[in-house]
This record gives sequence, C-alpha cells and structure tokens, in this order.
Amino acid sequence: MKNNECTIYLETKNGSMQIYRKGKNGWTQTSSKGIVRPLTAEQLLSHILPSLAIGHVRVRVEPDFKKRSLDS
Repeated sequence: MKNNECTIYLETKNGSMQIYRKGKNGWTQTSSKGIVRPLTAEQLLSHILPSLAIGHVRVRVEPDFKKRSLDS
C-alpha cells in the first residue's frame, strides 16, 4: 500500500478527529470542523508522533479502495 492509497484518522479522547490524506500536491489535514490545511511530510510526523508517544489518541489507517468500492 502506498501513502496515497490510505487515510489516517487521529481521534482524541474527547472525540475530536483529525484526518490526514496524501494527494497529488502533498499531505492535507482536515480538522473536526472541516478546515483543510496543506502539510509537508515533516509536519505530518510532528502532529502524529507526539500524540502517539503520549498515548492520548487512537489512530486508524484505512485503505481508500474500501471507500471507492462502496461508492461504486
């Protein structure tokens, strides 16, 4: 699986969710409020790694082909 074939979901204990996707022009972050921001790979890691180290989040990585096959 390649980076652009999956979506990363980062969910906090209070229910807020950040969604990370790799597109043609790089990574994007979508906040729980629907705000989309462009990210570099380094910024993506700086968002995900500290959260994982502290352990206050749940991380899911889902292949995008599941979504495509359900939409068809």
